[in-house]
Amino acid sequence: MTIAALLLGTIAVLLAGPVPLLLRRSRWPARSPGVALVLWQAIALSGGMSMIGSLLLYGLTPFGTTLAQSLVALGGNLTAGTLPDGTSFTHMLAIGAAILLGGHLLLNLLATFVRAERQRRHHHTLIALLSNPLHGQPGMRVIDHPAPVAYCLPGAGHSATVLSNGLLRLLDADQVRAVIAHEQAHLVQQHHLVLLAFKSWHSALPWFPIANRAENAVALLVEMLADDHARRIVDDQTLARAIALVGFTLAGATPPPDQEADAAAQAAASASDRNRELAVEPEHPAHQILPRVARLVNPTVPLHYTATAGALTVSAVLLVGPALILFGA
Repeated sequence: MTIAALLLGTIAVLLAGPVPLLLRRSRWPARSPGVALVLWQAIALSGGMSMIGSLLLYGLTPFGTTLAQSLVALGGNLTAGTLPDGTSFTHMLAIGAAILLGGHLLLNLLATFVRAERQRRHHHTLIALLSNPLHGQPGMRVIDHPAPVAYCLPGAGHSATVLSNGLLRLLDADQVRAVIAHEQAHLVQQHHLVLLAFKSWHSALPWFPIANRAENAVALLVEMLADDHARRIVDDQTLARAIALVGFTLAGATPPPDQEADAAAQAAASASDRNRELAVEPEHPAHQILPRVARLVNPTVPLHYTATAGALTVSAVLLVGPALILFGA
């Protein structure tokens, strides 16, 4: 079991730093955000399983030669109040750490989902009171706010897409259709569940740098997935204009939509390259807006099917590999 613990520890270290950093700096995720999202989820699950499994296997080393045998022996020893020869403080510390880490992650995930559901219900109540339905658009609500705002509000049987008056004044009809299609894609594809899982990971391990990077990277990918859905409703330039206009306005600029929408989109696209070169912080709004506009203004082909198959195979190996090592130990 010592070799298995070392293998899992090595996988955990790789997935905690080098691999996510390499993925985050790669350009290909923008070409196939769905594939990249699967890979990010595999990295998160595999990294957590490897970290907990490595600690557990190391701690159980004195109790037996296999995981099942060691767990049975541990239960017997704890009942009898004895420990086998060779058991050290570090072994017991590792077992305790594995149990605490696993419990902490699971409980934090549950608490995050419960808290988010409570907030969504409260938000639905406020929207019902403070908004009006959008004529001819079921499920659409309009709030009286000058800023261009659009967001989806998921819920069991009563989802809503919320738009502001400021957004409706800023964008033309086609651009509004693009925004609505984008937000509805979030609802249909249940992106809030993916985001909550990574938010839970970040909140459970706020000192863990890669958790923050993963949350921001996944947030950008789900926006790109929603953009890809909207591209089936409107053309790329219309969607790019809408994103750029809203982004520029929220940043403090207000270009007239009829005259400068294309200029806004082109400026955002060119700024995306500067953003990469200057290493803008992931929390900066430009991290979300500029790459989305760039891939619409300068479209690239999705990954070839062989590259897609390779990425999905890597994801499957990441998920299955640590489990086989852990339960085969």
